[in-house]
Amino acid sequence: MPAEWEPQAAVWLSWPHRRATWPGQFRPIPGAYAGFVAQISRHEAVRINCAAPLQPRAKHLCALAGADLRRITFYNHPTNDAWCRDHGPIFVRNDRTGEVAVTDWVHNAWGGKYPHFDLDNLIPPRIARKLRLRRFEHDMVLEGGSLDVNGCGLLLTTEQCLLNPNRNPHLTRGQIERNLKDYLGIRQVLWLGEGIVGDDTDGHVDDITRFFKPDGIVTAIEPNRRDANHRPLAENLERLQGFRTKAGRKFEIVTLPMPRAFGFQGRRVPASYANFLVINGAVLVPQFRQKQRDAAACAILGDCFPGREIIPLDCYHLIWGLGTLHCLSQQQPA
Repeated sequence: MPAEWEPQAAVWLSWPHRRATWPGQFRPIPGAYAGFVAQISRHEAVRINCAAPLQPRAKHLCALAGADLRRITFYNHPTNDAWCRDHGPIFVRNDRTGEVAVTDWVHNAWGGKYPHFDLDNLIPPRIARKLRLRRFEHDMVLEGGSLDVNGCGLLLTTEQCLLNPNRNPHLTRGQIERNLKDYLGIRQVLWLGEGIVGDDTDGHVDDITRFFKPDGIVTAIEPNRRDANHRPLAENLERLQGFRTKAGRKFEIVTLPMPRAFGFQGRRVPASYANFLVINGAVLVPQFRQKQRDAAACAILGDCFPGREIIPLDCYHLIWGLGTLHCLSQQQPA
């Protein structure tokens, strides 16, 4: 599995339509999503899973947002929900031949939390058929947001998610590691502990800790000891400091602030700047209408990815669905 900063052929998305994902707050979502599409289309191709009846309005909204429609392709692939990172294919590439292929895992809506995920489970084989790519199928439950790779054989994940009994209760830690190694070309799995409060995915790593280069990791921290995120993020930082590269050296670790806590209808949302998306020539950074913290996150990620345009995107509405930019997308490597 290539690193996200390596050249991409396209970014895959799934058009939002399930109102229950954003209860009482769906109205601004399609427009905000079209703005997301527009920013990606400035840099590379966008491929969108979208049932045919939804396509005319989706195309209209993308045009209004200023998207480059020449770079956008809609596919008549109906979905249950919008979280393409988790139900879309995880792409792999043959280092010797350059062939790109699809790995197809089981999606069970984050431990069966949200019924009806049959259409989402069909997305990887549909994409593989449409693109005429080889598909490697596995019966293990796995979501793209639960892992992050450096493109050189290392994978970050969390115990809270991959060892959760609502995913693969019949598999041991060793068996899960073996499957990741066999299907994604991983040499070593680096295990963190828990994710952040409000995350209904049971601790996806793309909300807390990401590679930004083969030997560099950016990780979220919460200095406020009274905040519920302080302990798990501090413990993860301690683990990271003990990890070593293949050459036996410490990783360069960059800390990223958490947004100030906020919620909806009494429920805290898992807002995190770590849910950024790397595309060709740019990094899209979620923003939460917190001027100083938003700006600080952009500056830090700008230092992590020199030479790439840093694009802040307002995710104040999107986060009510409990995810933002990285959760909504899945890159296809060149």
